Amino acid sequence: MTLTLLRRAAPLATAAIALAFPVLAQSPTVDAVRQRGVVNCGIAGSTPGMSAPDTQGVMRGIDADSCRAIAAAMFGDATKVRFVVTTTQNRFTALQAGEVDVLIRSTTWTLGREANLGGLFASVNFYDGTAFLVRKDLGVASAKDLGGATVCVAPGSTTELAVADFFRLHDMQFTPILIQDIEEIRKAFLSGRCDAYSSDASALASFRYSQGPNAESFLLLPEIISKEPLGAMVRKGDDKWFDIVRWSYFAQLTAEELGVTSENIDEFADSTNPSIRRLLGLEGELGKALGLDAKWAYNVVKQVGNFGQMWDRTVGAIGVQRGINNLWTKGGIQYAPPLR
Repeated sequence: MTLTLLRRAAPLATAAIALAFPVLAQSPTVDAVRQRGVVNCGIAGSTPGMSAPDTQGVMRGIDADSCRAIAAAMFGDATKVRFVVTTTQNRFTALQAGEVDVLIRSTTWTLGREANLGGLFASVNFYDGTAFLVRKDLGVASAKDLGGATVCVAPGSTTELAVADFFRLHDMQFTPILIQDIEEIRKAFLSGRCDAYSSDASALASFRYSQGPNAESFLLLPEIISKEPLGAMVRKGDDKWFDIVRWSYFAQLTAEELGVTSENIDEFADSTNPSIRRLLGLEGELGKALGLDAKWAYNVVKQVGNFGQMWDRTVGAIGVQRGINNLWTKGGIQYAPPLR
């Protein structure tokens, strides 16, 4: 009797699972991207290491390459991306209005942004934190020495709140100098209008590096005063597009963990490692699950590289250490769920 009941219950259980995991409707963003032929990617466009044009006008940086990875997965061509320069003030509006398909602009993942702005964070390509840059002749060695200082900061940023919280926590007074345009902030700092410049540590290291021989005149104070997970933000309610953005990034992490690079990837064509075979699209139907070609992840790694390669030629090239951005197998917190 028990066995008969179990057999009869099996179809009901299958039906229950089907109801719990319905087939998703076609993605309006995926449709728009395919029809347009390019991914519209919102970036800063002015931060070396993250996103900034090189001497030939080509956009370089870890954010720019994260955009290219999505294009490689979508089209098999990492060049099919249109970079849309946004500001700290208009970036979320640009995403909400559909002017960009994804925002990868040194944007911090927070509860308020995800709950209030109609967006979801699909990945974190840089675990960062708020810091302070000062001129060495200011004579301070710690952020706790900044009592009474003037601090240049972008309004409406998580940095503004982090700085206010830091000074409040340590019962210190300060005067914020709020400037929206990043180039104007930097000019104000260089001119001495403010004692300190606060932003993400990566952005400050990038700015210091850009000063060339004068870089040694500036000091990045040791304190990291906030958690700033920076990543890719997409609109809520479009799960298929979210999946593509998220797993394009996880493919890069997986490739690094498996030792697969843009240079050696073709040498693994005969690999018997199931994880590598699924990554390269040699078996399984992961591409089909995403609505992509079977070689979607292969194209990401072949054309953009694994995460380590992307890091080394962008933020790594300006002196930013991997630190917590290392793979979990190397003491960091970058971790990709299994591709299976």
